[in-house]
Amino acid sequence: MTNYYSRSPPPLQHPVPTHPAFIPEPPSTPGPGPASPQGYQRYQQPGSAPHHIPDFAAWGMDDTTAKLGMQLGQSAVAAGQEYVQKNFGGLVPLTLLKYHFNVSNSYVMKKLQLVVFPWRHRPWSRKIHRLETGQTEWQSPRDDINSPDLYIPLMALVTYILVAALQTGLQERFHPQILGASASRALVVVLLDFLFVKGGCYLLNVQGPGQVIDLIAYGGYKFVGVILTLLTGLINPGMTIYSIVFLYAFAANAFFLLRSLRSVVLPDLASSATPVTVSHAQRKRRITFLFFEAVMQVVYMAILVRV
Repeated sequence: MTNYYSRSPPPLQHPVPTHPAFIPEPPSTPGPGPASPQGYQRYQQPGSAPHHIPDFAAWGMDDTTAKLGMQLGQSAVAAGQEYVQKNFGGLVPLTLLKYHFNVSNSYVMKKLQLVVFPWRHRPWSRKIHRLETGQTEWQSPRDDINSPDLYIPLMALVTYILVAALQTGLQERFHPQILGASASRALVVVLLDFLFVKGGCYLLNVQGPGQVIDLIAYGGYKFVGVILTLLTGLINPGMTIYSIVFLYAFAANAFFLLRSLRSVVLPDLASSATPVTVSHAQRKRRITFLFFEAVMQVVYMAILVRV
């Protein structure tokens, strides 16, 4: 009879190293004081020690040269900001540009709907925001649909150039110069429109803060109607439908400008950041000027749709 003996396997044992492990100490980081014997410096509370300069020796750069380069870079940036603010700050303040680009997705959708279908919109007066200092200013486009912006006019200008190139390409007469010609035509039209309105405001003694940017923004909304007209022409609906779309786009843009520019030419005493009293004769002349500006849109848009 065979006897079976149950044995448990012997316990595993880890090999014992024959020589001690050598772990090199990490190099110490440069600091303003003497090197720390602990290698990397410990975390310190803010304000307890000045900010450390990176070790530029790893890139083969001397510390003195690195500090001099950083100082020159900071001086160049400061000089550039001062130059921009000095030469362009008076003409186009940067704060106004930020204000006119403060938009949201909902604002863009509602504004496009307002530009295309302005007939039943109420009210047209802009909203006022009162500061803690007691001063008043216009609310940003994000918070007021009646406030002009530069985002939609700029995007519409770029879209107009692309649609014009697409139309010429479908007609097999595209050339790279079409892009430059379309951009030049659009900028010239915007400039002429701005000069006409600005000249009228000067002759009528119309003054107001941020008027230059507002007039450029209002003049750029005409590209929305021009794009609709060009897109209609891409499907070849016939001259009758094309003319109807163009006339509707002109009428919508003219009505939109007629009501929107009223806040610039005829500011309301109750809803104006800077109330101005206008006599009856001045009011009549300003209304006539608004109608001339609205009628001039048909000339500008007719130039833009000829690509």
